[in-house]
Amino acid sequence: MYKALVILAVGLTPRLVGEYTPHLERLAERGGMRPLNTVTPAVTCSAQATLLTGLTPGEHGAVANGWYFRELSEIWLWRQSNRLVAGEKIWEAGKRRNPDFTCAKLFWWYNMYSTADWSATPRPMYPADGRKLPDHYSYPPELHDELDAKLGTFPLFAFWGPMADISSSRWISDATLHVMETRDPTLTLTYLPHLDYNLQRLGPDTSRPELQRDLRDLDALCGELIDAAERDGRRVIVVSEYGITPVREAVHINRALREAGLIAVRREREREQLDPGASRAFAVADHQVAHVYVRDPAAIPQVRSLLEALDGVEAVWGETEKRSRGLDHPNAGELVAIAEPDRWFSYYFWLNDARAPDYARTVDIHRKPGYDPVELFFDPALKSPKLSAGWRLFKRKLGMRQLLDVISLNDTALVKGSHGRITDDPSMGPLVISSQAELLPPGALEATDFKALVLAHVFGAAENTAADPAAAVSAAEK
Repeated sequence: MYKALVILAVGLTPRLVGEYTPHLERLAERGGMRPLNTVTPAVTCSAQATLLTGLTPGEHGAVANGWYFRELSEIWLWRQSNRLVAGEKIWEAGKRRNPDFTCAKLFWWYNMYSTADWSATPRPMYPADGRKLPDHYSYPPELHDELDAKLGTFPLFAFWGPMADISSSRWISDATLHVMETRDPTLTLTYLPHLDYNLQRLGPDTSRPELQRDLRDLDALCGELIDAAERDGRRVIVVSEYGITPVREAVHINRALREAGLIAVRREREREQLDPGASRAFAVADHQVAHVYVRDPAAIPQVRSLLEALDGVEAVWGETEKRSRGLDHPNAGELVAIAEPDRWFSYYFWLNDARAPDYARTVDIHRKPGYDPVELFFDPALKSPKLSAGWRLFKRKLGMRQLLDVISLNDTALVKGSHGRITDDPSMGPLVISSQAELLPPGALEATDFKALVLAHVFGAAENTAADPAAAVSAAEK
């Protein structure tokens, strides 16, 4: 067996590899780079589950970053149990091939209760007094304290939200170096998220100094990881799940359903809460894709017609389209809406801002019934946003209950980049870079073949199967 390191560099595209990424460019030159044909939705959880299982979302069940759990009549996003993902995982396939195979899975999603040998993932503490404290969940448990002792507390508020920056990727990279040095896994999977933040805030315009800096910072971390891996004889793969495209405004899909009388809400202290179990139809918005759940099958044609007429909607998929695109799973909505290239879907369901739920102006990825990229920005109306946030956090430390309401309620035009639909231009889509050019296909790599490609890096492949990663693994197993 060979050893391998897989670096998931979020938002990295062929167009972004070059002037500001010398380490990545050198890796591509001495190995190879290919576009990656990803899945729909091209979002974190769906794409990662496909990369690790070789299955479509219709097969592994991670149809988005979250979905409607019909048995509970509740919407849940960003769950963490690996048991939500069906199919044989890449490390399970490795262990089946050779019992000595080991895997460290660091900060890829669905990273709790997996069968990987070592893992770590963001997991805040939620004391009963209402605070959210930075932390991570690691397995085995002693790895948690070991990483904290070496690296300090995981910088959760730099991992997502208006203060998200390079420090979260730095912590993860350092944790990866430590685990490779102390555990020596056969396969190491690591995740560098920070490039994604400004790509969503600013769009993919590399003339922006902020993006040039982010690319240099990402490249520096990748350079450290690549050097450490190659010193130990590890093969290296860099991959991304999606590419970010420019957007100008949101599509308020739930507001359209609300105005049509299809969404039910309940009042809590004069604020409205979405009541999915009582709604005739509602959308779980996730970047440029929205799963639309329709309670009565007889109402599907009406809802479909409404969505198709909505400004900013490119397509609406029913059962036939979902099946042909690998998204026909019970977790999916009865309908799936796809935004136009320069639009994205908001989760907003209220029609009067005075009745918006209290979480709407906070960073709250678990309570909101849809993805909210506006969480990446402080409210522009705040004169001193960091001071405002600091004051609220200080009062929390004093034991006061304090709402951290520092996010804009309605300014969706702040968001300049999004993803979820397949990019029209492959140079703006995801990629795969490998140190082993002979294992890459001649053209684009299918996301469903990535698992086989990684296993070929570990177990080797015959020359005549190099253009077909799945065949390469089959040959290696024989």
